[in-house]
Amino acid sequence: MRRVCTLVRGVGRSRFRSSWHGCCVSLLDRTVHGKRGPRAIFVHSQEVHMSTNIVSVLNDLVETSKDGEKGFMKAAEDTKDPTLKQLFNGRAEDCARGAHELQDVVQRLGGKPHTGGTVGGALHRGWVDVKSAVAHRTDHAILSECERGEDVAKKNYRDALDKELPADVRAIVERQYQGVIENHDRIRDLRDQYAPAKP
Repeated sequence: MRRVCTLVRGVGRSRFRSSWHGCCVSLLDRTVHGKRGPRAIFVHSQEVHMSTNIVSVLNDLVETSKDGEKGFMKAAEDTKDPTLKQLFNGRAEDCARGAHELQDVVQRLGGKPHTGGTVGGALHRGWVDVKSAVAHRTDHAILSECERGEDVAKKNYRDALDKELPADVRAIVERQYQGVIENHDRIRDLRDQYAPAKP
């Protein structure tokens, strides 16, 4: 801008205004993301808005994964069955890896990844049953609670996939969703196996 003003120094006011106007037009006409002028600003604004929405969707899934991690850790603590304890600990690790992968995507999009996921938050969002805070629970009850938690996760992932997502992000969410479905079905089958015998 200073160079333009120097070039028009000593020129008549009308010519100065003309040169200044030309300078402003050239600034508005600069390229942004390969497009030109005011349209580029509008397109850029749309891109920022879309990126913000994607970050919000992914951070919701981070919370879902963190809830699952906390819920399965609690289940592993409560069960006395070594097989179930191993299963729950493994599922907690899966949830932690899923959350970390989503957090990386959020960061690449320029967002701030959520780090949340607490037993209290999981309770509020339907993962951990209030009964988990009191009394001893049977393995069947623990598995029922885990299935309910996976139901919540399935819904949250389905909701995310209903949103407009870039192809690479959608692929990650879809892959994690398939993992949630597989684990839900496994937990459900185990719940049936551990059901009390009918008299």
